[in-house]
Amino acid sequence: MAEKVSQRAAGGRESVENRVRVVIAEDSVLLREGLTRLLTDRGHAVVAGVGDAKALVKTITELNAADELPDVVVADVRMPPTHTDEGVRAAVELRKAHPGLGVLVLSQYVEERYATELLAASSRGVGYLLKDRVADVREFVDAVVRVAQGGTALDPEVVAQLLGRSRKQDVLSGLTPREREVLGLMAEGRTNSAVAKQLVVSDGAVEKHVSNIFMKLGLTPSDGDHRRVLAVLTYLNS
Repeated sequence: MAEKVSQRAAGGRESVENRVRVVIAEDSVLLREGLTRLLTDRGHAVVAGVGDAKALVKTITELNAADELPDVVVADVRMPPTHTDEGVRAAVELRKAHPGLGVLVLSQYVEERYATELLAASSRGVGYLLKDRVADVREFVDAVVRVAQGGTALDPEVVAQLLGRSRKQDVLSGLTPREREVLGLMAEGRTNSAVAKQLVVSDGAVEKHVSNIFMKLGLTPSDGDHRRVLAVLTYLNS
């Protein structure tokens, strides 16, 4: 369970973040150590670091057996031995075995098939970011925490490509251009307030758009808090 910690952020600013336990799977030792440093400097616990998918699955299995399952795994899409899809395959396997485990995958390029496969296997606690996004430390750490807490974190480039594909599909044809824009930002894992700030509109306007999106996608109030996740999945899988 994530716990609250208070720490001094870079530049002397105070910040309060949810402390999460992380396992990192990345074959580049330099990047793995860099990610570890980014997270530990902000009060999070990196409980293990591995260099291939087989070691990742073994580590998670052992931690689970010891009742020490981490909150989130950060894994490269491509890892040894073939450097094709070992990382995302392991991520999908782990989510099926441990539904409560958050999974955030990193990729050098937007690989739409891997992104949709991961999202199809999970409705909550998933993320897909380009490695370049790690350069924005706050954005990366926020994404790790959000996924650990059951949210989503999708790279804007991934969303843009999926949006381009989804425009050809009928399922979203009833949405207005603004509603598509709001749904795209929701798919990145943004809250209503964050969407409002991005679009320079009021929170009330965003809430109205979100309500219209739910209605047009046939998501009733009985779906509860999962409506947001279902809307995003409908968008990404369309």
